[in-house]
Amino acid sequence: MNTSPHAPAGGGILKQPLAVWAIAFACVVSFMGIGLVDPILPAIARELHATSTETSLLFTTYLLITGGAMFFTSWLSSRIGAKRTLLIGLGVIVVFAALAGLADSVGGVIGFRAGWGLGNALFISTALAAIIGASTGGTAGAIILYEAALGIGLAIGPLLGGLLGSISWRAPFFGTAVLMAVGFTAVAALLRTPKTAPQPTALSAPFRALGNRSLRVVAFAALFYNMGFFVLLAWTPFALVPLGMDDAMTLGWIFFGWGLAVAVTSVFVAPALTARLRRTTVLMIVLPALAVVEGLMALLAGSATALIVLVVVGGLLLGIMNTVLTEVSMDATDLPRSVASSTYSGVRFLGGAIAPPLASWLGETVFDSTAAPFVVGVVVLLISAALIATGRRHLSRADGREETELETAQAISVGAD
Repeated sequence: MNTSPHAPAGGGILKQPLAVWAIAFACVVSFMGIGLVDPILPAIARELHATSTETSLLFTTYLLITGGAMFFTSWLSSRIGAKRTLLIGLGVIVVFAALAGLADSVGGVIGFRAGWGLGNALFISTALAAIIGASTGGTAGAIILYEAALGIGLAIGPLLGGLLGSISWRAPFFGTAVLMAVGFTAVAALLRTPKTAPQPTALSAPFRALGNRSLRVVAFAALFYNMGFFVLLAWTPFALVPLGMDDAMTLGWIFFGWGLAVAVTSVFVAPALTARLRRTTVLMIVLPALAVVEGLMALLAGSATALIVLVVVGGLLLGIMNTVLTEVSMDATDLPRSVASSTYSGVRFLGGAIAPPLASWLGETVFDSTAAPFVVGVVVLLISAALIATGRRHLSRADGREETELETAQAISVGAD
């Protein structure tokens, strides 16, 4: 029995204004930037004489700046508008992606990835609210479209990174700069500026939003979930290197399969599950299942075949998690969506910033084991599941269960279902 209103409204998620598709295309390219470096991590480490821990900082600086800056994006977008914020973010990504391709040291690439992360923050958190605002079919449909863009970007990013990385490790960065320039042009041409000015948001609003218990529960659950996500994404290429899988194209195809799995389940499986189960129920099923996958990766770290299969299986579960967790964050409170998006995304990305160097340091220095980082993934995913389980009563609004007698009377009075 469907106990919550999660299904997209009539018309389907594909019937959207051109402006929504322009933002979605730019989202695809933006999310490509996350997985783009995966196939070229061994090549960067080899050619720039860096350790795996140093190379993993390509994720950390990018995600740390992305997460930190997201706390301020709602303040900026409420003053200059969503369109200008999106365009500034896209422009910054174009510049710093190109500069990363020109860098001559791993420190330079790490630094320029930080600037890239700033542009990413301005774009991503604003894009979610912009897609929800401009789309037809309701919040759930808009979020599915957003998560589909994430999954497609995660799928294409490693493949493009592998294809261009087989030419040079610099080529993927230049390729992203070109594609982001196309996204910039599309958003500039197709997204209209609203006639009414947005309501200014206080600079402290995203921080004060953490005082909301419901948002705090889902944000910190997302922090630990994202740690598990990036343990799988950032460490697996290094775990495959000793097994003879260090070619950029090979890694590109592996993570293309992973990203494709993310895209498919985020669009098709997540809505099917939430049509039958409460969102929090889905989270409490999938998070332990992800922990089992990473536990098996730890146990079978010496088998390339097992790691490849488990990476793709992990992608199937991650796609469900991304969609459902984002839906919960948007519907758990009555906070403005731009504020909720900034707060949730900021905390979530900080988890992604912590995981890659921690995993690499444990695997390379402390335990000298390719299995150890996956054990960390198991622990953080179980912590995330525990936070959802213990805080579930605060997420009742996202489950569609928070309806008082007054709200019912009001619904009847306006002829609502």
